[in-house]
Amino acid sequence: MSDDLLESLEAKMDRLIQVCERLQHENEELRAKSQDWQRERVRLIEKNDLARSRVEAMIIRLKSLESES
Repeated sequence: MSDDLLESLEAKMDRLIQVCERLQHENEELRAKSQDWQRERVRLIEKNDLARSRVEAMIIRLKSLESES
């Protein structure tokens, strides 16, 4: 192969390696963000369940007060 062809191939390989490294870094960041969102989702579901339980308890108390009257 000629020197020009080898240099061109080497430059393309260097760019490909850089793109792979950038994509790997982005992938790691996206995985970390995904885990953060999953934890946040679990937290919000638990918070929503607690709020639902409290509202249901209030409704039951109100109904019992209503029936006592």
